[in-house]
Amino acid sequence: MDLDDLPLRERKKQQTRQRISAVATALFVARGFDEVPVAEVAEAAEVSKMTVFNYFPRKEELFLDRVPEALTLLDRTVGDRPAGQDVLPALRDLMLRLAEQDHPFAAIGARHPAFWRTVLASPALRAYARESVEALEEHLAGLLLAEGRDEPTARFTAALAVTALRTVFTGNARRLLAGDPAEAVAADHPGFTRRTFGAVERALAAFTAPSS
Repeated sequence: MDLDDLPLRERKKQQTRQRISAVATALFVARGFDEVPVAEVAEAAEVSKMTVFNYFPRKEELFLDRVPEALTLLDRTVGDRPAGQDVLPALRDLMLRLAEQDHPFAAIGARHPAFWRTVLASPALRAYARESVEALEEHLAGLLLAEGRDEPTARFTAALAVTALRTVFTGNARRLLAGDPAEAVAADHPGFTRRTFGAVERALAAFTAPSS
């Protein structure tokens, strides 16, 4: 749902959340995540410290604030995929669409390296990023279990899917951090994505094949 489609009260809350996160992000990128206290973020955003924590219970969420969006994308991709399509091809197609939109989850834009350097420089942010990946995998496994898959298959599929997503994201990010042109990374993204998901689809097929 677009911001404009929300009721006024909810829209204002989302705008406040986005403003706080944008202010925090600018401060963290400029000076380092661990060097900026939450109180300074609150002052710069012209809200109370309590308001910051009402929107972001953990400081790390001020910077890595897209986990709820990632969960929503998983819900929509799994729930709205065409009949007969498995989840891995659906997620592959999602990554291709995100790249076309220059979405941060595709990790192909030239504007992203400063963000990633901030994450890499902070043990707290790196730990939270790992937690977030684990949360995505657990959430996806739950969606697959709800579809009626047996637990080993659901959890293996979720693990493969998140591995593929992480491989594409971090692969693109590493190239940009190394200085590769954003245009080259974007041009290679479709083939890289298809190759990565093709590999995990073959692994899933081997896992689910009847034992001889």
